[in-house]
Amino acid sequence: MAVTGEHVGALSRLTNQWKGSSKAHIGCRHVRILITGGAGFIGSALIRHLLNNTDHQVLNLDKLTYAGNLESLGSVAENPRYQFLQADIGDSTTVAQALAEFQPDAIMHLAAESHVDRSIDGPAAFIQTNIVGTYALLEATRTYWSQLEPARKAAFRFHHISTDEVYGDLHGVDDLFTETTPYAPSSPYSASKAASDHLVRAWQRTYGLPVLITNCSNNYGPFHFPEKLIPLVILNALDGKPLPVYGNGQQVRDWLYVEDHARALLTVVTEGQVGETYNIGGHNEQKNLHVVESICALLDELQPRAEGFYKEQISFVADRPGHDLRYAIDASKIERELGWKPTETFDSGLRKTVLWYLDNLDWCRRVQDGSYQRERLGTF
Repeated sequence: MAVTGEHVGALSRLTNQWKGSSKAHIGCRHVRILITGGAGFIGSALIRHLLNNTDHQVLNLDKLTYAGNLESLGSVAENPRYQFLQADIGDSTTVAQALAEFQPDAIMHLAAESHVDRSIDGPAAFIQTNIVGTYALLEATRTYWSQLEPARKAAFRFHHISTDEVYGDLHGVDDLFTETTPYAPSSPYSASKAASDHLVRAWQRTYGLPVLITNCSNNYGPFHFPEKLIPLVILNALDGKPLPVYGNGQQVRDWLYVEDHARALLTVVTEGQVGETYNIGGHNEQKNLHVVESICALLDELQPRAEGFYKEQISFVADRPGHDLRYAIDASKIERELGWKPTETFDSGLRKTVLWYLDNLDWCRRVQDGSYQRERLGTF
């Protein structure tokens, strides 16, 4: 059952159904997790993972912007442990009511504006959602958490999901981002996420809110909105359109399969130490041009063109302003302390991703409306 902001009181009925749930510890079964931005790419993967692999109850709070799509949750939408609330994290009244009625044991905060190109065109939305929205959510959470009985208060977690882009650019070929790398964001997007990270840490230091922060590398996989590089290239290739590559395509990114990321997030929220930051990476550094060429090679194998090869569609375009050259994550801390490591290599994950898009072209067409027709990349 979907619940709109005007009907948040309907959560009470669901809460009554779950009053018998165990609340002893966040790592135990049957806890309630509120996920912001759960209709987005990473959020929906996390919700599917939670509902398919745990007994946790989930409330998905999402504003449903252009990149939020409930079709990504179609396979779990009727699960009795799942509930959806359409709301803005900046709407303090609605968020406070949702917290009071759902009574979460943890909040996993993924709601964010996340596309660098869009942040360059219009940074205001990024400031409003990523900074002001996070502040509003923190304050609502602090009020809710402060009123919990001692055992639940001690077990509660606020998990903030962030990005490796807050660290800026790596200049050496062997350097890696660690959890102590100084912040040096380059774009309005990464600056807004850096600000939200600082707010979360401040609420822990100042008010004692039990927080966790994760910074992840580039995600890819099924249900990715087609403004991002990998789905954009797949769909443009199939449509016979140019495959735009910024600059010379030598920018390096570490690629993380989204389902590996979902496993990592669950590991952190259930086993991570309060106040700690964990970097999550895929151990898959690739140059952007190589990513595009790899997609072309897979499409040549799986759905060849009538004539020629897909790489013939590659088109180099003017580089993005402030474009960082290299990101690379050192994920040894989460592996060493929590036992998580990625299961997909870049080759295995990319093949799964291309096959998913070939099998789900109707989904891709439905999520694109008149406001977006894959024109974002290469417009500067």
